[in-house]
Amino acid sequence: MAASYGLIGYPLSHSFSPPYFAKKFAEQGIDADYKAYPLASIEELTALLNNNPSLQGLNVTIPYKQEVIPYLDAIDDAAKAIGAVNCITIKDGILAGYNTDWIGFTDSIHPLLQPDHTHALVLGSGGSSKAVVYALKQLGIQYNIVSRNGGNYQYSQLTESIIQAHTIIINTTPLGMYPHTDNAPDIPYQFLTTSHLLYDLVYNPAETVFMQKGILAGATVKNGYEMLVLQAEASWRIWNTNR
Repeated sequence: MAASYGLIGYPLSHSFSPPYFAKKFAEQGIDADYKAYPLASIEELTALLNNNPSLQGLNVTIPYKQEVIPYLDAIDDAAKAIGAVNCITIKDGILAGYNTDWIGFTDSIHPLLQPDHTHALVLGSGGSSKAVVYALKQLGIQYNIVSRNGGNYQYSQLTESIIQAHTIIINTTPLGMYPHTDNAPDIPYQFLTTSHLLYDLVYNPAETVFMQKGILAGATVKNGYEMLVLQAEASWRIWNTNR
């Protein structure tokens, strides 16, 4: 029986993972399938597992990265520290949770880091923010969170000295994502320098307004597409290591 994998979340109409894995399996001749399973409630997970006994792994996307945790039998240290799971292995009825978002972020930003990239501003305080913060800790980069709901700074508090002291700025919010491509985080872009690195977790469009404003200042910019690819590949490694 071919191995089965899938993605749970809601809604899933424009998700990255199903077409990515379908292409990967076809190109590499892997006897497996990967399907999207839109669950209107996380309570539907038990029935999904019962009805699909060939499932060996799942990815988890919004809004269930935290809600899925009580359904797991085990959770690894990184996922526990982040408080979110986006990868599940299924073996002999045992569900184990992992987080590969932080791996994708770490591996994609690491080649861009320069010696003066020691302090970061993390825009947003949601689930994606938590994975980024965990990654920054592993990289030894100090950080402050900017959010309308708590955080170290409100957006209105960002000054020239704060922007210049934080040479990495990471957008973990959906601002600028298709179809609302004219939006961008409300930061004082006029204080950006050529030393700045602007990283946007948004990948559609490929160049967001946030990134465009960085380019105008001569900053280094990157979108979130490679992070998605690397977190998917990390999931694949976990599924195959834990068979």
